[in-house]
Amino acid sequence: MPEKKTPIIIGSDHAAYDLKEKVKAFLIGRGIDVEDAGCHNENSVDYPDFGIKVASMVSAGKFERGILLCGTGIGMSMVANKFPHVRAALCTDLFSSIMSKRHNNSNILVLGARVVGDILAMEIVKVWLETPFEGGRHQRRLDKFDRIDTTITD
Repeated sequence: MPEKKTPIIIGSDHAAYDLKEKVKAFLIGRGIDVEDAGCHNENSVDYPDFGIKVASMVSAGKFERGILLCGTGIGMSMVANKFPHVRAALCTDLFSSIMSKRHNNSNILVLGARVVGDILAMEIVKVWLETPFEGGRHQRRLDKFDRIDTTITD
């Protein structure tokens, strides 16, 4: 199945700025429009500010998918998953990236710049873009996520 070319919003903290720029160039090279939510240099910043920007846009449906990066990816994934309808997956290997889409229909990919190297990061992004959601029994499980989101926000 060909990958979707829908725009992606991307954000990082200072620790992952360099990798964010490489991932952004990789996406643009694949014909995908990219909205860069920052940060825009290596000066120290607070990662939640950028996690909130990206996750809130995905949560609100303004973007179908996003990518977040920080030093380990842990903080960004914790922030992103606080938002309704966000399924952020911290992936450090190809199998996790594939399964995050195939079974969980992740809509935000999270990477740790201090955990994965540049080449592996691009492969993780590539398989995340190309892997379709299987649906079926997995959709039933994701529907339970949405019921939790509704309970919390009502």
